[in-house]
Amino acid sequence: MQTQLFEALEQFEPTMIALRRDFHRHPELSFQEVRTPERIAAFYTERGIPHQTAVGDRGVVATIEGKQPGPTIAVRADFDALPLQEETTLAFRSIHPGIMHACGHDGHTAMVMALAATLYPLRDQLQGTIRIIHQHGEEVFPGGAIQMIEAGVLEGVDAIFATHLENDLPVGTIGFREGHTLCAIDEFEIIVHGQGGHAQAPHKTKDALVAGAQLVCNLQHLVSRRVDPFEPAVLAIGSFHAGTAP
Repeated sequence: MQTQLFEALEQFEPTMIALRRDFHRHPELSFQEVRTPERIAAFYTERGIPHQTAVGDRGVVATIEGKQPGPTIAVRADFDALPLQEETTLAFRSIHPGIMHACGHDGHTAMVMALAATLYPLRDQLQGTIRIIHQHGEEVFPGGAIQMIEAGVLEGVDAIFATHLENDLPVGTIGFREGHTLCAIDEFEIIVHGQGGHAQAPHKTKDALVAGAQLVCNLQHLVSRRVDPFEPAVLAIGSFHAGTAP
């Protein structure tokens, strides 16, 4: 079966590339995904692969049941895009201003669709069940995963696998390790209130901009002085907004 699957995947590669480019050209932001889940569902419908839509709002789940008993293995991929302007000249570049697939979710989606399409015809040789999970809203916290879990997508799952494209690895290479591989996030927002005035009389103001700039720098001390050096941690300030006067 392994040989058959690998051969089928090689034959499916051009279709997988076309799928990825189609998703890349039509990116959708978190919790605004409409076309993407519809396209995924249509793909499974065309191939007769059992699936559910609107799982936890916008998720899609395909199920491949083997003829023989065995574990239930889930394979998960995300499909939302980011609020970034694509500046490439690719023929399949984003058609939506200010939105692009900059984190590889188009590739993740095409990859698991390829797996499902090639594994389904081999289901008679499969021991157990493969559950393909297409997750919406990954890029925002707490994300669509919570909604899908609450909808029962992980019930009965014995193990789950997910991948993330990584530009630093050579093509065809898979990286894995024991323990943490990628980060989970907690978001925060800090508002610094000051008192306005004229630049020629700074002593009469409470300069929130300077205080905020100092805060950005000093926050990094939390990682170096409050976190165990043997534990990975990153503190990132994603945006800084200050001032309204020219």
